[in-house]
Amino acid sequence: MVFERIANRGHERVLFVQNLPAGLRAIIAIHSTTLGPALGGVRRWHYASEEDALEDVLRLSQAMTYKAAASHLPMGGAKSVIMLDAARAEPREIAARAMGRAVDTLRGDYIAAEDVGVDEQYIDWMAEETRFVMGGEKKSRGGDPSPHTARGVVNGMRAAMRFLGQDPTFKDKAIAIQGMGHVGWNVARIVTGEGARVMAADISPERLDQAKQQLGVEVVNVDHILATPCDILCPCALGGVINGNNIADIQAPIICGAANNVLDDPFEDSSALHARGVLYCPDFVVNAGGLIQLAGLWLEYTAEQLAQKITDIETTTLTILDRGRSLQSNHAAAVDYARSVIDNGIPNQPVRGAIHAG
Repeated sequence: MVFERIANRGHERVLFVQNLPAGLRAIIAIHSTTLGPALGGVRRWHYASEEDALEDVLRLSQAMTYKAAASHLPMGGAKSVIMLDAARAEPREIAARAMGRAVDTLRGDYIAAEDVGVDEQYIDWMAEETRFVMGGEKKSRGGDPSPHTARGVVNGMRAAMRFLGQDPTFKDKAIAIQGMGHVGWNVARIVTGEGARVMAADISPERLDQAKQQLGVEVVNVDHILATPCDILCPCALGGVINGNNIADIQAPIICGAANNVLDDPFEDSSALHARGVLYCPDFVVNAGGLIQLAGLWLEYTAEQLAQKITDIETTTLTILDRGRSLQSNHAAAVDYARSVIDNGIPNQPVRGAIHAG
């Protein structure tokens, strides 16, 4: 059963990790190293079952392959999950260092980074045991990638507005954001700075109150945010939030968010959104800014190259939305685009340390 599930998505390797003294149970999934070493975040989460953890890491790692390819990065895709015994369990250095040792056994085929439940301190703990990690501040490097992810999402929003023949600015636009974590907060900061009205929902009342006070967002109940009338719906929480049960309730003409695997069934749900006239911007294309930042630092790209690649998310999104006209869905168009890069290689790849010509 496990081998069948791994084969179905084309994974190269899946490593199950257990360290009893550290209280660590984890899964590392390397989907592809065709274009280069596989980079992907470490997610700490309380899963209902090991089955759920395996499904999550397989889906996420496959999406990372497509994300890197669509961003024209010479990197593959991977992901890892740490299974917590309790929700919101406090991070422990002993577990982080054990995870670092597990990553090190892969000898650079997997480069770990931040994801849900992991911050810069956790990455720096891991970096005590391996150099194959990005996103720390002291022992590792890269820092918090969320501002870069947010910039990419905003660029995706601009592409969607251009595609619909709209002015790609945010003045007087209504944006509904699900999840006010690091990325959602930065999206709200950028668009409110350009005159947008932001409605936000989050499971943390404290975070919402802070966003209301500092950014002027309007608070919406978490159960109502997906059905909130707005110009752009921006899911920035966990995946699988849009599905066959709620697509009919969506009142936004554009969906463009930072959550990974935002659609429960990407091919089917993307087709259903298209049938309703909702423009879906594929998540692994628009949320690639953080990956671009950390991968680019690993690859020794200049600041100019990194900024250009995040800017290029707008052009890539437009290309994929245009391809979606002739395919079953925008998700299918995005996967087709990424697979073509994997099959044919990356044209005009920037040279390390040289300014990208554009």
